[in-house]
Parts: sequence; structure tokens; C-alpha cells
Amino acid sequence: MRHGKKFNHLGRTADHRQALLANQAISLIMHKRITTTLAKAKALKKYVEPLITRSKDDSTNSRRVVFSYLQNKEALKELFGVVAQKVGDRPGGYTRIIKLGSRLGDGADMAFIELVDFDENMLKTPKAEKKTRRSRKSSAAKAEAPAAEEAPKAETSVEEAPAAEETKVEEAKAE
Repeated sequence: MRHGKKFNHLGRTADHRQALLANQAISLIMHKRITTTLAKAKALKKYVEPLITRSKDDSTNSRRVVFSYLQNKEALKELFGVVAQKVGDRPGGYTRIIKLGSRLGDGADMAFIELVDFDENMLKTPKAEKKTRRSRKSSAAKAEAPAAEEAPKAETSVEEAPAAEETKVEEAKAE
């Protein structure tokens, strides 16, 4: 019976699983996004988020504890430097898992896992305008209408500017 055994063993022995998760955590920290299976991504999320939380406190003890998990000096520098600086004010939820569909070879569910604060596409991209399935004429008419409205406004403002200057000159002469 498996009472109380809550984490996914990923079909590996304990040592193999620890090595797998450590290697994936190093890759995630160094590259900020990796593609893997959905089960491994979920297991990696539980593995790496406490390490990121530990990195927010830059002390010798924290570095030693994280190094015991990762065993990679470059990843440790990156985690305690760049990553900890970016996630310093975030209370948790440092990673995001996005499902990609099934792998062709064996049908495994694929996903990519990324560090939330490092995805420039999600941070900068505004929401796209929702497309409707109505006729094309209405969208073409909407595109032409603002262009037609803007052109006369620009011409009137150019014509009004000299007229305003002339009235100011006339008022100055009258005084």
C-alpha cells in the first residue's frame, strides 16, 4: 500500500530521481525555460520553488543548503544573483507550467516550465483584440473609418492654427 506517499516517483529509483530533478533545476535556473513532460515539470516545480525561496536570503547557510541540492557553482551564482534579485518581492509562485500537447513518439503530455519574472513575451505583450466571426465588411469598414476621420481632423487643426495666431495679432494691435 502507498499510504502517505504523495510525490511522483517518476518510475525511477530515489538516487536517479534526485539526479534528474537536480539537473532539470540547474537547466531551469540557467536557461529560465525548459521543455519536458508534464509529470516531470510538476515534480520539478515542487523541487525548485523552495530553493528559490531559500535564495532570497543570501547567507552562507542558505548557499550551502542550496548547493547540497544543486551541486553546480554557476547555477548557484545565477540563482543567488539574478534570480533572487528579480523575485525578491514575490511571495511565491516563481514558476509557470504551460501545456504543449502530446509528444509524437510515445504520446506523453509535454509542457514547458519557466520562471515567471523572466518571460518578456508575457510581460510586454498587451492583450490582443478579440476577433469575432462576423462578416469581413464590418472589420474592413472599421479599419477605413478611423483613417477617414483622422485625415479631416488633421487638416482642420492646421487651418485653425494660423487663424488663432491672426486673432492674437489683431487683439494686440487693438490694445
